[in-house]
Amino acid sequence: MPHPSRYLAEGPRVGIRHFTHEDGAEFTARARESKDLHHPWLFPPVDVDAYTAYASRLIEDRTKAGFLVCEKADGAIAGFININNIVEGGFQCGALGYGAFAHAAGRGLMREALRLVVGHAFGPLRLHRLEINAQPGNTASIALARSCGFRLEGFSPNMIFIDGAWRDHERWALTAEMRGVG
Repeated sequence: MPHPSRYLAEGPRVGIRHFTHEDGAEFTARARESKDLHHPWLFPPVDVDAYTAYASRLIEDRTKAGFLVCEKADGAIAGFININNIVEGGFQCGALGYGAFAHAAGRGLMREALRLVVGHAFGPLRLHRLEINAQPGNTASIALARSCGFRLEGFSPNMIFIDGAWRDHERWALTAEMRGVG
């Protein structure tokens, strides 16, 4: 009998799975190694206590779904993709946030993983719309959104408080119909 996959979805090089508390040491080590890559765009937890609080929110809060991006070759955590602010009912939507870790950046792993998360969101999670808010200068994040079929829908000045200031953001979105799902 084949061994069941530990992943919710798999591509050729990556699998996505939920966060666990046991991932804290590896996740925070990767986050510390990636500080220069992430600054000034995002600030994932870099110590185990902060990770425990972060992972607990993703595990316990029904308005969030967190996914670790893992390399299939060795199971190493390559990044993370979270669906935040999940709204059910008439909206059926969520807001995506993501980050690659330095050792995996620029290898196409996040594109593969984001496509898996989108498929999971429009499939088992039954969402209709996903949104990405990216700072205009974050060219890597915008390129990822564009490469996965998200369309630019607008610009929001002073939208999110990041790194000590209110930052402008471009709003990107994808619907189930745009992917031919709905």
